[in-house]
Amino acid sequence: MNLLIIGGTGGIGKELVRQALEQGHTVTALARNPAKIKASHPNLNILKGNVLDYKSVEEAVKGQDAVLSALGHKRFFVPSTVLSGGTVNMIQAMKHHRVKRFICITALGVGDSRFKLGLYYSVFLIPLMLFFYFRDKGRQEGLIKNSNLDWTIVRPAQLFNGKKRGKYRTGDRVGNYILTLLISRADVAHFMLSQLTDRSFLRKSPGIAW
Repeated sequence: MNLLIIGGTGGIGKELVRQALEQGHTVTALARNPAKIKASHPNLNILKGNVLDYKSVEEAVKGQDAVLSALGHKRFFVPSTVLSGGTVNMIQAMKHHRVKRFICITALGVGDSRFKLGLYYSVFLIPLMLFFYFRDKGRQEGLIKNSNLDWTIVRPAQLFNGKKRGKYRTGDRVGNYILTLLISRADVAHFMLSQLTDRSFLRKSPGIAW
């Protein structure tokens, strides 16, 4: 498949690029700083662009079979619309080029998974440190759910750079109100790529954790 990966310089994004190439896909990665993508492969095309610039997003979407977004940012402490604004451009570009399949990560704790990232996040981190970030993730999810795309929103537990196990729990019951569950970025990427051919979670928002 021809895949566009947004956020290819982040932890999950790098895993998406690596694993997608291993699986034989043709990958286009859109990045503000292409030098941060260290992968090199005949089937990898790296485009310089900003997700908030519609023209660069539209050019990247052209000719793709699916779009996978691992978009994130580090502006945790100030109001931001990077996630929602970038998602507006992705949705519009996909409609323009008639690309239907959209797989996007947000997080446990967003939308109807509220409080499922455990007490530490629910009581301390999200309201005091990540409030604006999670609010924008909520806007992002709303935009996706109101689109006519064939979307899947993936909500990971707490992320870390562990190895891919290939075994994890997914679905709307994943999460814990007391404990903070874990999942590796490699396994999140593995699950996202599996959704290209598995339609079990079409128009759904599964959590993912070990």
